[in-house]
Amino acid sequence: MTQLQGQVALVTGSSRGIGAAIARRFAAEGAAVAVHGRNYEAAVAVREQITTAGGQAISVVADLADFAQIEAMRSAIEDDLGTIDILVANAGGNPIPPGPVEDITGDGWRASIDANLTTTFFTIKAFLPGMKDRHRGIIITMSSSAARHPTVGSPVAYAAAKAGIELLTKEVALQAGPSGVRVNCIAPGTILTERNRERIPAAIQERLRQTHPIQRLGTPDDVADAALFLASDGSDWISGTTLDVAGGSVVA
Repeated sequence: MTQLQGQVALVTGSSRGIGAAIARRFAAEGAAVAVHGRNYEAAVAVREQITTAGGQAISVVADLADFAQIEAMRSAIEDDLGTIDILVANAGGNPIPPGPVEDITGDGWRASIDANLTTTFFTIKAFLPGMKDRHRGIIITMSSSAARHPTVGSPVAYAAAKAGIELLTKEVALQAGPSGVRVNCIAPGTILTERNRERIPAAIQERLRQTHPIQRLGTPDDVADAALFLASDGSDWISGTTLDVAGGSVVA
């Protein structure tokens, strides 16, 4: 499997969950991968999984809300692996519990926007200029079905941030396309990461399963498969799109 042979990839938020699955898949396809996380030991653990399997990887740590740290990370990756061909801006999360709009504090709102939209913007801002100069590059951003199919009780601030990522993706695709850079977004549904398996009770998992036309919940590998497609030559004429990896739930 060598769809990404000779490519250098950075997957942010890849010390666990979906990001780790993408990093492992890219490495298995021949890419040299920079595994990023806020926890150094966790990033090292994923790096060692990759190298033990025969892949090439390094581990890096940076606070993606701090542009200077992203720039320092970019320099470190370029010194070690070379310039980035594939950027997966996966890092994000929901720092506040779901609730009515009027109950969201200003600090909670800003935390949600910063953890998702701002970090994605800063990451793209750091790596896009080099891609445009080299007239090649692939950027994959990460949204959520929460932004695609609003429901009562959904995490509003998180969903709004993810919806902003989708528009940012389209804007960057328009601006960077003439320079040979493709930009797409993935919107996962309920994914059974290790953390979600622990947090979501079995009864609720079953209820969620029944809301999906494809009668199962997603896995990190489902998202990794989609990311591989968007990073490969098989999607060479696709840019500015959002790919729903949600078992059909967005249209249900």
